[in-house]
Amino acid sequence: MKVIVTRPAAQAAEWVAQLAARGIDAVALSLIEIHAPADTSEVQACWHTLAGRALVVFVSPNAAKQFFALKPPEAAWPDAVVAGSTGPGTSHVLRAHGVPPACLVEPAADAPQFDSEVLWQQLRTRDWRGAQVTIVRGDGGRDWLARTLTEHGAQVSFVQAYRRAAPAADAPLRAQLADAIARPPQHLWFFSSSEAIDHLVALVPEAHWNTSNALATHPRIAARARDAGFAHVAECRPTLDAVVACIQSIDP
Repeated sequence: MKVIVTRPAAQAAEWVAQLAARGIDAVALSLIEIHAPADTSEVQACWHTLAGRALVVFVSPNAAKQFFALKPPEAAWPDAVVAGSTGPGTSHVLRAHGVPPACLVEPAADAPQFDSEVLWQQLRTRDWRGAQVTIVRGDGGRDWLARTLTEHGAQVSFVQAYRRAAPAADAPLRAQLADAIARPPQHLWFFSSSEAIDHLVALVPEAHWNTSNALATHPRIAARARDAGFAHVAECRPTLDAVVACIQSIDP
């Protein structure tokens, strides 16, 4: 069974390499493209006022990567500012860009899933009244954490660090799609985003997925896959070990 990794290109390439190292046949078919924001001044302004914030939350690895890609040369992460991460992939990017371990707050390593709700469990014991909080994300997204922090007295703002887009429907992508659709039992779709599923459905609206296999890294993503017609959807945590174990249970 060939695993189709649908993450953005850079992350998809990393996953394909990691899965190959575990003996799993995988291929990248990116269903989300990541672009810099049309206006980078918002990120630049955030960097110049970073020291005045109590917490900056990064909702994804792309949010962290793009935020630091626009860092002014002279800037550094202030020791008094907490960096909130929604999962290990995001934490890895933050550490790689020099965020001190003492500044990083993230879900527990054994958390059943990685998202804003689990991050909040690590933040809820602090006093957020009057605190300046910024959430770094793409163009739109869930507002649950922002609402929760606001309810606890924080003053919350958003910074758009990147834009998401559907992939270009070029010939290589069309060929990959055609092969996967023609031979459903020989492929496993690996979804880490509901938006990737939306893009897939839009690319091939005539396709039926009732005999296709999918792996989803969050209950919301799994629900979206089932809504799209995938009858066989496995769920697992978005760690390499968990994904490999899940794949092996589907294709022993």
